[in-house]
Amino acid sequence: MLDGLPRNRLRGRGSPAVPAYTHGHQAAVLRSHRSRTAANSAAYLLPELRPGRRVLDVGCGPGTITADLAELVGPTGRVVGVEPVPEVLAEAAALAADRGLANLSYEVADVYRLPYADASFDVVHAHQVLQHLPDPVAALREMRRVTAPGGVIAVRDSDYAAMTWYPELPELDAWMALYQRVARANGGEPDAGRRLLAWARAAGLADASGANLRPSSSSWTFATDAERSWWSESWAERTTRTKLADTALAEGLAAPADLERIAAGWARWGADPDAWFAVLHGELLVRVS
Repeated sequence: MLDGLPRNRLRGRGSPAVPAYTHGHQAAVLRSHRSRTAANSAAYLLPELRPGRRVLDVGCGPGTITADLAELVGPTGRVVGVEPVPEVLAEAAALAADRGLANLSYEVADVYRLPYADASFDVVHAHQVLQHLPDPVAALREMRRVTAPGGVIAVRDSDYAAMTWYPELPELDAWMALYQRVARANGGEPDAGRRLLAWARAAGLADASGANLRPSSSSWTFATDAERSWWSESWAERTTRTKLADTALAEGLAAPADLERIAAGWARWGADPDAWFAVLHGELLVRVS
């Protein structure tokens, strides 16, 4: 079935329902997404990636993880990246072309109605996707539908309430509270990482013993001078100049002065040589019987 897909090209299939994406796709957000690789964002999945495997990357964004997955399954494998909106897929396709990945293609698709036959893929992967969906259980069921017997579903989501940092600044506390409110106003669940196992069980993905579910966790840490600078500048801009800011203002969750104070707090945090920030991620591998 996948042999008919165009390589390094985009395809649209109807008009998929697009869930509200809290971060948006502005420059600051995409810079953050481009830093993601299979090694730093999908290490728990890597043992499952063998030559010849068919992979679906749901919510692929600018495609840096997707391109790594395509290299890992080799020319005999096939990888398809999907997004509900087409804007970032042109960048993802250009990256695939630059890396010479003829086994990788992209489509506009809705995670609730994936345009593929049952059991089309050996691996279905979603990084930082379920936290933004109003119905993550339905999304997992649809991911299960397109996964072949013996294959795996791999999901990884951050858990905002589990994030921790030093020094403790009131502006960062305000950032966390605001992000939680905005994400939930969009119908998402920012503390998704701790819920992956529960969502998988609710979706009926566990076998009788539950042994086919393999939960884990991992983290990102920002503590070097370069990491602090990058992380703080990213969030200062994301707080004031992305869809996060637009939603906060439109929903009456913050005033412009509030956003500027939070951004200034991020700058103060980033300038502290002792500053440290950790992001906890929940992970789950589901073996499909």
